[in-house]
Parts: sequence; C-alpha cells; structure tokens
Amino acid sequence: MIHNEVLDCIRTRRSTRNFQEQQIKEEELKALLEAAIWAPSGSNSQSWLFTAVQNKEALLKINELLKKGFQHWIPDDDYPGKLGVKAMAQREDCHFFYHAPTLIIASNRPNYENAMADCSLALENIFLAAHSLGLGSCYINQLHWLRNDRELREYLFELGIPKEHTICSSAAIGYIDKESSASPRKDGTIHIIK
Repeated sequence: MIHNEVLDCIRTRRSTRNFQEQQIKEEELKALLEAAIWAPSGSNSQSWLFTAVQNKEALLKINELLKKGFQHWIPDDDYPGKLGVKAMAQREDCHFFYHAPTLIIASNRPNYENAMADCSLALENIFLAAHSLGLGSCYINQLHWLRNDRELREYLFELGIPKEHTICSSAAIGYIDKESSASPRKDGTIHIIK
C-alpha cells in the first residue's frame, strides 16, 4: 500500500455525527471554501454556489423546515435513508445535520447536467480539507431531497441562495466531539481490466 499525505488523508477521513458546540475559526472556513472552488467542474463551468450558514437561529430554522417538509414528503425510491427520514422527522430531538455549528450548502444552476457531480466533487474537497485541519464533517442529503419544498426554498432564498438554483447537497462541519470508527470496505467493488 502506498502512503503519502493525500492518500493517508483519504483513508483516515470519517463522517462525523457528534460535533462540539464551538464554532470553527474564520480561517478554517475560508480554507474549506477555497478547497471547494478548486474542484473540477464540467467544462470548467464553476457554476456552483457555496453558502456557509453559521448563524444558530438560521441553522435551527433550516432544521425545523426540514422536519416540517418531511411530514408530507414522499420518497421517489427505496433508498433506506429516505425511507427512515419521515420517522426521524417525527422525533423532537431530530437534528438533520447533527448540531454542527457550520452548514455549507452547495447549489448550482438549473438544467445543468453536471450540477450534482460538480457540487459533489467540491464537497469531497471540503471533507478532505476539513479532515486535514482536524475538523469533522458529514455529507448531508436532506436539503437535496427537499429541494422543491416551497417553504424551505423561500427561506434559503432569504439566505441568499438563488431561487432558480437546484440544491445539490450540503456539508456539516465542526470540531469533533466523538470520533467515528471506520466501516470495513466491501469486497467486489473494484474491477481491473488489463
């Protein structure tokens, strides 16, 4: 196995679901956002927008709108996370981004085939950069699943996300309160043809 700083960062990164309340430093946030904009994008379009939300009231409002939106939401496939989200939204203590003090929302222009791919590549840069800085991170799907919820979209527009943008995904970021363990890698997921 080859070891270097980048490969070791990839292998040791974990999704964090237990964050400290303390906000990350301004320079750390800037470093994460800069990492995002250096990701590859289709035809180098760089049409994404990264909205970092650190205001506690805004984060609570987003979580409440997610809880409300999932009450009437119908999943469009049988992905287990989608099937369980309605029940999770019923719980009083439900918090979709694990009380992280920073949420980075990735959005992109509509009717663009690479919108999700471009934002996902950028979010991976954020996750790896966060890990390299000693920060925790977690990929959050729920804003994408409710991207067409009227009330949520109106609030995101108030926060500066263009109404016409599609919400791709988001990243919960903060200092790690409890480390996550590594899940074993599944067999049969690599195929080499020579």
